[in-house]
Amino acid sequence: MMKKLLSGILLLGSVSLNAQQLPQISQYLRNQYMVNPAAAGVYDFTDITIGGRLQWVGLVDAPKTSYLAFSAPLDVLTGKNKTIYNPGLRNSNGVIKNPEVGTGKFKQAVGAQIVADQFGAFRKIGFSGTYAIHLPISSKYNLSFGTNLGLNNHSFLSDRAVVANVGSDNTYNDYIATNSSVNVMNISAGLYFYSDNLFVGIAADQLTSDMIKFGSGTPNFDPRMHYNFTAGYKFKIGTDFSLTPAALVKYVTPTSPIYEGSLQLEYKERFWTAVSYRHTDAFVGMLGMTLSNKIKLGYSYDYSLSHINTYSSGGHELVLGIMLGN
Repeated sequence: MMKKLLSGILLLGSVSLNAQQLPQISQYLRNQYMVNPAAAGVYDFTDITIGGRLQWVGLVDAPKTSYLAFSAPLDVLTGKNKTIYNPGLRNSNGVIKNPEVGTGKFKQAVGAQIVADQFGAFRKIGFSGTYAIHLPISSKYNLSFGTNLGLNNHSFLSDRAVVANVGSDNTYNDYIATNSSVNVMNISAGLYFYSDNLFVGIAADQLTSDMIKFGSGTPNFDPRMHYNFTAGYKFKIGTDFSLTPAALVKYVTPTSPIYEGSLQLEYKERFWTAVSYRHTDAFVGMLGMTLSNKIKLGYSYDYSLSHINTYSSGGHELVLGIMLGN
């Protein structure tokens, strides 16, 4: 009962307050498109990502997130580029390693995302499409601009709510009276500067707040603008190893910025492990590998540093990547 009551207090409060409204993703370093639309089409093949995350395991109705995303340059989808990296044509007996990013040329890219995020008695399902333009700065560096246009459905699940006194809880009664389901148009945009070893990006999400919406709902569904800043650099260590320090800074008004630092060690461009520290929130450990020229897999575990740790056994995130050629 204590875990369920705590879940209700924390998760109901997370919507009433102007806190972080977007899903938490620990493996951002290897899934840049999930935090910045301008990263769509960085690789010259169709990149498909399927991910699932369980946060605060042990709490009743704790946050859980599922997502499906794909991105690809337009010339890959139309078959016009015949000289690009194509995992589908690789010799199965060849060396399995990470693909290189495609720089030094102009390209257009498209993508799409479906994200389902549930936390306590609240659920958000978002659909979005992406368009990005990549401009060559030199043979090794590109600058891209991307934007997402989508629709988010916010809903209240009354059967999952924890209410101490239904008769006197005005917020709960308002949710029930209006059915609390509203659809909100969402626009996000980003810039991304990258090479095979470097990336620097900035993105803004929920740019239009709830300016365009339809359906019934309450004022508590109040999308706030979110900012993401990412940066990282891969250092080669000999012929087999590389080390990538990276950072992610997230900000939404009026809360304080959330800082996250990561360090990834990669072996022969196939196996990788990483650690992250999310300020005042969690330590994260990650493992992954490129299973074949078409499939990659990653797992991460979050160890909570807050008082939630008393009631939770941490968080888990599993990500499957599929790389398709022309």
